[in-house]
Amino acid sequence: MPVKDLKEYQRIWVDGLNRGDLSAADRAFAKDCAVHITGQPVLKGTTQWKGFVQVFLTAFPDLHFTMEDQVVAGDKVSHRWHCTGTHTGPLGPVPPTGKKISIDGLIIDRVVGGKVAERWEQYDGTLMMQQLGLA
Repeated sequence: MPVKDLKEYQRIWVDGLNRGDLSAADRAFAKDCAVHITGQPVLKGTTQWKGFVQVFLTAFPDLHFTMEDQVVAGDKVSHRWHCTGTHTGPLGPVPPTGKKISIDGLIIDRVVGGKVAERWEQYDGTLMMQQLGLA
């Protein structure tokens, strides 16, 4: 079901994400969405997107996002976010460190019919790795 308010889809996604409920992506993202994250191959579709996010939820089960700012211009919505979490699960091949992270990121979404059709995202992965003692 498409979301009418261009800001509402992000609340649906973040609320779901903070509960560890990846099915919220099905309400917020178009099934054939394209997600561009700096340093990563383009994720195509909600299945790949949810798989990418699941890696982080496994590594940081207490991951919590807050949206700091949101700006709407035409069919684009930009967000500045902050997240915290504790590394208590594997992050790919990296075993849990028990260390906490606190990082920021930026998103620009192109929204069509109330769902994200395309996302561009950047986050401070270097800081995250430093906080984990891996860089």
